[in-house]
Amino acid sequence: MMQSSPFNFRRAVIWIGRLVLGGIFVYAGFSKLLMPNHANLWPMFMLKMSVSTNLSTFAQQVESYKLISSEASQTVAHVLPLVEIVLGLMMLIGWRLRIWASAITLIMMGFLGVVTRAYLLHMQIDCGCFGVPEPLTGMTVVRDSLFAALALLMTVFAFIEARKPHPWSGSEKPSLSAQNLS
Repeated sequence: MMQSSPFNFRRAVIWIGRLVLGGIFVYAGFSKLLMPNHANLWPMFMLKMSVSTNLSTFAQQVESYKLISSEASQTVAHVLPLVEIVLGLMMLIGWRLRIWASAITLIMMGFLGVVTRAYLLHMQIDCGCFGVPEPLTGMTVVRDSLFAALALLMTVFAFIEARKPHPWSGSEKPSLSAQNLS
């Protein structure tokens, strides 16, 4: 009989991290594409909800951090939501977990650095994290810190777990009771 993989603390953190961060990244990407013009959410297909308008709004939020040029802000605004959606889906699927967990950790550390810098400089700007206008506060920094810590812990645990052989990959050893019978 093949043994199932034991569920331990590391694997619980990996599962929680995959679900939480994967879900958050998918939500953040879609919200940047669909929700900045949230004054009238129904019906969703209205021209007021156009993706190009939403990306322009997000580009303004990116530019308000005063880290990159206007052209670079436009590029980030057009690329980041799609990257977030793909990374979130890959985390939820769990395929090549170490690669995607590492990428999400790097992105979360970058987000944390940018948000912390803006907060410490007392910039009165919108976060831009989830598409809708949200003021940058100390809670934004705390939230991003917790997400970054979860991403880092999940990545480290994914690498540790990958070093161990999977119980199904080795040859099946006879059980102790079968050895006693022979």
